Amino acid sequence: MSHSNEPALNNPITEGDIASYLANTPDFFVRHAELLAAVQFTSPHSQRAVSLQERQAEMLREKIKLLEQRMMEMIRNGNDNVLLSDKILQLAIHLIAITDAPAIAQRIPQEIAHLFSVPQVGLRVWGVDAALSDYDFAQPVSDDVKLFASSLQEPFCGLNTGFEAIGWMADPGAIASLALIPLRKAASQPAFGMLVLASSDSQRFSSGLGTDFLTRIGDLASAALARLH
Repeated sequence: MSHSNEPALNNPITEGDIASYLANTPDFFVRHAELLAAVQFTSPHSQRAVSLQERQAEMLREKIKLLEQRMMEMIRNGNDNVLLSDKILQLAIHLIAITDAPAIAQRIPQEIAHLFSVPQVGLRVWGVDAALSDYDFAQPVSDDVKLFASSLQEPFCGLNTGFEAIGWMADPGAIASLALIPLRKAASQPAFGMLVLASSDSQRFSSGLGTDFLTRIGDLASAALARLH
């Protein structure tokens, strides 16, 4: 003999069924308004029982706090970008003021180190006149470095894994991360040099770092150093 309640026992109502019913029956709490005052939750902050209204207020305050944090982060990032833009402008002004090409090549690492607080900056330019061979920036580099620089479509950032370019620095052993910036006259042309920015901080030039500002620095240096050829 069958019983009428057997289907219900075999298919008990789940929390999903209840949630689906409430989501699809928006007037349920209109008809049962007394439940809103009777329902209580455990507060994640005080572990005490609170009403639905109190819990909603807590959730709203949490959302507002999160939005405030995001807004402050956006403001900080905006301020940082303004400061970086100002420093790039200063770099351009300083380079424009120098008329002697070899002097520009010597000043670029100094200016970048000073303006952007980079501990070590190196520069090499190849294919220059033999009369410049005594300058540090004109010292020979391997074909591998030239090919690597030409292969870069944007600055490379990452950990120091023994790049040849760290040998251009005063203290190669102190380098944990670095940025390698190719120098070229046009995007379609091979690189004629490379800038290296290095730090003892492994996160300073991490692989996830945005390269927009490094690209601008490379563009300025490329334009200033193109006259060496």
